[in-house]
Amino acid sequence: MSTARTPQTDRPTFPEGYGIPETAEGQLGWDEVEARLREAQHYWLASVRPDGRPHSVPRWGVWLDGRFWYDGAPTTRHTRNVEANPAVTLTLESGTEVVIVEGESHAARAEADELGKRLAQAFEKYADSGYSPGPDSWSGEDGGGLRVITPHRALAWFSFPTDCTRFTFGGD
Repeated sequence: MSTARTPQTDRPTFPEGYGIPETAEGQLGWDEVEARLREAQHYWLASVRPDGRPHSVPRWGVWLDGRFWYDGAPTTRHTRNVEANPAVTLTLESGTEVVIVEGESHAARAEADELGKRLAQAFEKYADSGYSPGPDSWSGEDGGGLRVITPHRALAWFSFPTDCTRFTFGGD
């Protein structure tokens, strides 16, 4: 089951001289970008502290149903940040095969026999690193610290500048 939204694509705006093509030819497909988001082991999450200073932290998580799911203690700096201001940026590690997702992070829950089961299967990619949450890990009153990032925009390129593509998810 997928509840993913298909984004609109266009070219991002860069200053003159960056060589961004003016046509849609060569743009990436969302399926190519989403595959990178699913397969990644490490992600960077940027949020904003209440005083306006930026905060960035590496995260483990999974891309499922067109959204990024991750968990952690509610006392962490990034969780406290997104409780005050849900705007976040999620990026992959590479500076040459780039995926940047802008969106909002919100607390979530997952019942064990539904979404929890699917999340536990997706999180199996971390089993060799010692993290294997079960399907009931996110079904408690506090959702086990589960959070979900819903994308608004994404920017990606795997061969800059020829395939530089902006993805916009409804309403933006």
